[in-house]
Order: sequence, then structure tokens, then C-alpha cells
Amino acid sequence: MRKLKIQMNILLDSKWDSGMSAFSIDNLNNVDCILHGRKTAEGFIPYWTEVANNPNDGEHKLGKRFAEIPNVIFSNTLKSSKWKNTTILNGDIAEEITALKNKKGKDIIVYGGDSFVASLIQHDLIDEFYLLVNPAAIGNGQQTFNPLKNDVALKLINCKLFACGTVMLCYIK
Repeated sequence: MRKLKIQMNILLDSKWDSGMSAFSIDNLNNVDCILHGRKTAEGFIPYWTEVANNPNDGEHKLGKRFAEIPNVIFSNTLKSSKWKNTTILNGDIAEEITALKNKKGKDIIVYGGDSFVASLIQHDLIDEFYLLVNPAAIGNGQQTFNPLKNDVALKLINCKLFACGTVMLCYIK
């Protein structure tokens, strides 16, 4: 049975580096399907298609990898896809995803969409969680710390793993 993996960034602000790109490309080498909820797909697929088509983009290699992998969108509102290499599923989420996992092939990855991921978790469909915790706050990403007047550089000073699986990361300025 194929595994469903989630790779999700948990961040104060959007910041990305070559190590995260390399990790993401490595993670993609073990999958042959990217699963999306409708809302995430509407931003994700066009963005990475544009990156894949621009050899001058710093993330071109990652974009090309995303463009090569078939997409599956779970949606109760979309009936057809406007994107190449994309399939729409719209039945019972547990049945549809379980059937997808039972098909032959490599693993499946999902990149977020809060309500969609919550549904996957609620139905116990995710097999592996890759959570990338990024403490950077540079003022131009998600709205958590916007608008910032200055970048906030943080340094990791302590990391603790709790028996329940929670990881405490302590940063200082």
C-alpha cells in the first residue's frame, strides 16, 4: 500500500533556503502523486507551473519536479480540471483516498490546506508527517507577524523532544 505523506511548513513568516529545496526534491523522488484540496490547488499548481517554465527562477529545479508529478485534487465543487496532468476526486474522502493509496505506485504527498489536511487527519489517512518549523520572521510572508518594520533573526539555543512527540524549539534574538 502506498503511504500518504504530508509536508507542511510551520513558520512565523515565509522563508526558504537551498537545503529546504533539496529536502523537498528528495522527498518528491519517492512520490508519484501530489494530493491537494481545491483551495490549495488553485494557488499551488499555477505557481509551480510558472516556476517550472522559468529557467531563471531560483526554484526552477523544484518547480520542474512538481510539474512532472501528476496532481489529484479532492473537491466537492470542481467537476473538471483546468490544469494538465490533474485528476479530480469528489466522493467520500476516506474511500477515495484509501482507493488512491491502494493503487500501485510510489507514495503520495500533500502540502497543506488547513481544512483539507484536518479532514485527512480526522479520517486517519496520513501515514507520515514532515513538519518544517521555520522561526524566521522577515515581514513579507503569511500575516502572522505582518507588517514588520525589520527582519527578526532568531538563533536556535535549545531543542527538547517530549515523550508525547512534541518538539520544543527555543530561539533567541
